[in-house]
Amino acid sequence: MTDTSATLLERLSDRSDSVAWGRLVDLYSPLINSWLRRQGVLTEEADDLTQEVMEVVVREVARFQHSGRIGAFRTWLRTITINCLRQSWRSRRYQSQSSGSLDIQAMLDRLEDPASDLSRRWDQEHDRYVLHRLLDLIEPDFRPVTWRAFRRQVIDEATAETVAAEMGLTVNAVLIAKSRILSQLRRNATGLID
Repeated sequence: MTDTSATLLERLSDRSDSVAWGRLVDLYSPLINSWLRRQGVLTEEADDLTQEVMEVVVREVARFQHSGRIGAFRTWLRTITINCLRQSWRSRRYQSQSSGSLDIQAMLDRLEDPASDLSRRWDQEHDRYVLHRLLDLIEPDFRPVTWRAFRRQVIDEATAETVAAEMGLTVNAVLIAKSRILSQLRRNATGLID
């Protein structure tokens, strides 16, 4: 990943930025596919629906306007997913993994309702997944010692003093490692999570 101040969503306005487009597809395809399968969609159908969702996202993302509200992009993505599922269900292509008929309409209604448990779970899963995936994507941009210092502080919740002693670094170096990685993470997550 190149260290750039432009966020992924800003970069997508350039149709020729193949890195940004690849990043978007790599970031969101597994999340959508996994979510669909957990909702009872057969693997083959989930693959097709994921592709349909991503096609709509690619076609429409240039028109996406972030409202400034927390979760605007994930809400937009959820709406596209709901619409693709609804269209698939209406065309009778949808198949349930369970032996009985899945009440897809009720599930879609719950997913559309921002106050429902299903909708909140979507939001939480989205944010957790995107955060972890972005961390994986930016890790190669940092030296291993910087990454270890960050992980010990943020993931393991060790104090900067403890990490410094363990790694033979100064407390300042440990704090700088954390700050640098969090700064890049925030740049990359801008618009996707917030």
